[in-house]
Amino acid sequence: MTDYFDMSQEMGPCILGIDPGLSGALGFYFPAVQRVALEDLPVADGAINAPALANRIRAFKPAMVVLELVHSMPKQGVASTFKFGMSFGEVRGVIGALGIPLYLVTPQKWKKHYRLSSDKEESRAMAIRLFPNNADRLQRKKDDGRAEAALLAKYGAESLFDWKAYAAA
Repeated sequence: MTDYFDMSQEMGPCILGIDPGLSGALGFYFPAVQRVALEDLPVADGAINAPALANRIRAFKPAMVVLELVHSMPKQGVASTFKFGMSFGEVRGVIGALGIPLYLVTPQKWKKHYRLSSDKEESRAMAIRLFPNNADRLQRKKDDGRAEAALLAKYGAESLFDWKAYAAA
């Protein structure tokens, strides 16, 4: 479920951060008001629900997407590696079909920006500090995907978004 803050006010551009995978999440960040709406990736029958994902993304009209560039993990099973790769590909395909500019960022790059280690609990704690209005959506250990999606979106706004082109449009 999304944090449905008042979308009727002028929010400025939306930057979407995505933590991929079946337990991943979407973070729709609005830098002008320093707010983020968080949602889990839509899943049906053990796979990404691509039509539902496209509908959610269309609703927020992001100016760009920052997708975490992930790889298989050592000692990860073949089946789980395949499932994870399928999820990543489905997310990429939806973004491509929607024609939204996409930036792939490694965890090492965006986490360095926040001085975070690979510990997902650090990401969750940082997201709670940066987005206190979403603390209730970030309380559980398994909410790390939401936290990382929010941080990816904020990273995109701070490091990748072309504010001059946006202002000129």
